[in-house]
Amino acid sequence: MADWAARAAALDAADPLAGHRDEFLLDAAPAVSAYLDGNSLGRPLKATADAVDRFVHHEWGGRLIQGWSGDTHVPDGGWMDWPLDLGDRVGHAALGAAAGQTVVADSTTVLFYKLVRAAADHGLREGRDEVVCDTDNFPTDRFVLEGVAAERGLTLRWIETDPAAGVTLEQVRAAVGPRTALATFSHVAYRSGHLADAQAITRAVHDAGALVLWDLSHSAGSVPLELDAWGVDLAVGCTYKYLNGGPGAPAFAYLAARHHGVLHQPVQGWMGHADPFDMGQGYQPGPGVRQLVSGTPPILGMVPVRVGVEQLERAGIHAVREKSLLLTGFAVELADALLAPHGVEVVTPRDPASRGGHVTVRSGSSGADFRDVTQRLWADGVVPDFRTPDGIRLGLAPLSTSFGEVLDGVVALERLVRSA
Repeated sequence: MADWAARAAALDAADPLAGHRDEFLLDAAPAVSAYLDGNSLGRPLKATADAVDRFVHHEWGGRLIQGWSGDTHVPDGGWMDWPLDLGDRVGHAALGAAAGQTVVADSTTVLFYKLVRAAADHGLREGRDEVVCDTDNFPTDRFVLEGVAAERGLTLRWIETDPAAGVTLEQVRAAVGPRTALATFSHVAYRSGHLADAQAITRAVHDAGALVLWDLSHSAGSVPLELDAWGVDLAVGCTYKYLNGGPGAPAFAYLAARHHGVLHQPVQGWMGHADPFDMGQGYQPGPGVRQLVSGTPPILGMVPVRVGVEQLERAGIHAVREKSLLLTGFAVELADALLAPHGVEVVTPRDPASRGGHVTVRSGSSGADFRDVTQRLWADGVVPDFRTPDGIRLGLAPLSTSFGEVLDGVVALERLVRSA
């Protein structure tokens, strides 16, 4: 064990991003010795507390309703522009998206619904009535698809995927066809951490004449993305994981410029109107990606997102990915050495090119009840994530997670598995 401790210490000492860890409110949770759930909810930044306080006292409290106007002196312009301005920053820092294609507004579920309906309605106009998805995609995505299919008379074509893996190019090629309106998948599988080949899958969907929608919730801020270069049509993702926007933080949606004015989302609200203050009869969608905004944007919720994106801009997504691969690789090594002898299995891909930012292990032949083990870990100050039926996810957020934390977490897990 001393060798592992020395290894973790050496990796932390050599980490070029180690300084960013000091930017987080680590002391706010003194009972937590290893936080391994940053892929579900990121830690808060010290600057976030300052930014929220400043916003309440000076921007909200100081400007009041005038804060909406673009000619105010509040930082970053008037609040009316925040959905697009912050969207552009998310697009540049995390998505590989040029300006004018990303918006921050609503929850992931609401934005996913808007984009699915827009793509599905477009497909129906072209005689396409099928939507392709995989059976192990995140539940929200599957549930929304079921609802839209019932609304619009669509057929859902399901790809049966192994929960220990993820959707493959070959599976997609076999599933899409002349009736496909939309194919939608998660870039990083929420259970296994499998990283899909987004570029190749996007090309395969386009070869069938359909549109593709990627859920980037488990990759944005952890894995470099090139939405423009890959030719992606639509994308959605949350900001409370690797972007540290806080619980319930507003999500982002990407709509490629070539689809502006062609795809139309169904929740027609006043903030997405070409002239929100005209208040007249009839809906006229705003230009470009602004039409994805519906009601009043969650301005206060955008403040922490802005702070998280600023940190990512300083760190650089490629440096983040390099550390992420080191963290996940170290976790896999530890699992092989400490957990595998007890029957615990690593289900996350071992090939770094096929691995996202978290590592999942399952109880295997160990006989341990991982739901109970997770609760006991939490009680001991080690916080991973349980996923049914028998998986524990180690969510390793590169900007806030140390190698020492990974070691402490796996050692604690080994102790409980051994006692079981």
